[in-house]
Amino acid sequence: MIDKIVSSIADALADVCDGATVMIGGFGGAGMPNELIDGLIAQGAGELTIVANNAGNAEFGLAALLKAGMVRKVICSFPRQADSYVFDALYRAGKIELELVPQGNLSERIRAAGAGIGGFFTKVGFGTDLAKGKEVREINGEMYVLEAPIHADYALIKAEQGDRWGNLTYRMAARNFGPVMAMAAKTTIASVHEIVLLGQLDPEAVVTPGIFVQRVVKIARSATVASGYKAA
Repeated sequence: MIDKIVSSIADALADVCDGATVMIGGFGGAGMPNELIDGLIAQGAGELTIVANNAGNAEFGLAALLKAGMVRKVICSFPRQADSYVFDALYRAGKIELELVPQGNLSERIRAAGAGIGGFFTKVGFGTDLAKGKEVREINGEMYVLEAPIHADYALIKAEQGDRWGNLTYRMAARNFGPVMAMAAKTTIASVHEIVLLGQLDPEAVVTPGIFVQRVVKIARSATVASGYKAA
């Protein structure tokens, strides 16, 4: 019998090893798997490469992971904002590496990994420092940059509902990077607010099929998170 439900966050994250590449879903406060991030901090794996939209806010969630000294490199599109002082301090001190990727390129590079695409050409970044060292090609009179897919060992994502096969639904904007990250990782770990019986999810509402998910863990729904964002 296929049953991907894991009893605890600690069990779901037990095999994350030093040096792993970990994708973390979320866009601002929407869909950030804070409980899984806290579990990863407790688990203690270090020298991690994190792939995410941004580099954390204040001192919770992703920023807490950085503050714990567990991250070697961040691949993201939006590392600096008003309350990204943890990342700022680490980067200025030379204690963390940054690979800056425009947001559309980031999403497409992740999607390319999940789709088995070896790379793609885009006009974004041509003529800038972001294109240095990358192949460029003229196509129909315009210049394009070759971008490589981003693969990961793990993806930590937040969903709304899941079943024991790993099928997932999302709540509105909490969906964001979750579906493409699930496809691009060797092991996808999803937190959900509700676990339902097989057949209860409308097939038309399933965004991430269970084939892309290895572990599902139930978490309680909180009214707010530390940033003041409503939980999604």
